[in-house]
Amino acid sequence: MKTIPTIMMLLLGAVACAQPEAQKHTPSDVDYPGFVELTAEAEEHRKTHTVSLEDFIRLSKEKGTMILDTRSEKMYKAKHVKGAVHLNFSDFTADKLAKVIPSKDTRVLIYCNNNLDKDPYYFARKSAPLALNIPTFINLYGYGYKNVYELNALVPVVPDLGEKGPALEFEGTAVEASSTVKSKAE
Repeated sequence: MKTIPTIMMLLLGAVACAQPEAQKHTPSDVDYPGFVELTAEAEEHRKTHTVSLEDFIRLSKEKGTMILDTRSEKMYKAKHVKGAVHLNFSDFTADKLAKVIPSKDTRVLIYCNNNLDKDPYYFARKSAPLALNIPTFINLYGYGYKNVYELNALVPVVPDLGEKGPALEFEGTAVEASSTVKSKAE
């Protein structure tokens, strides 16, 4: 008689051990189908939310507008568009975004390495489909920031001599160091 309970215990133990490893853990909080749906919605919204260099500069000077740089803190500190505030993309959370962006009504201008030319150290190009503007736009949209405008131009960081037209201004430790060297030479 003791044999039947022993066999039952062994069978139950074997069944429990045979369960796949994934079933022993709580599923991750990742929703890829939701991301795909959000991306399609953001794509539609983005069609009317890219701006030329001229509009980017003009809008940046208007009240209720901010420029957001989502590159690494190291590269931001070294060189960024003048007046930009920083929040590393990998640090995006609802709370951190709320601390950096005053209101969901704030007009937010974004740019990334793929908008800036002729400075591969501070603005290293990414593969175009992976440009930082894309996930930045989608995430801001997903967190409820709908007043986001993306720079749609490739802008030389150092304009060619004789080049006319609007240009972005930059600031940061690399810019300050460069200015110090220039002023000593003059």
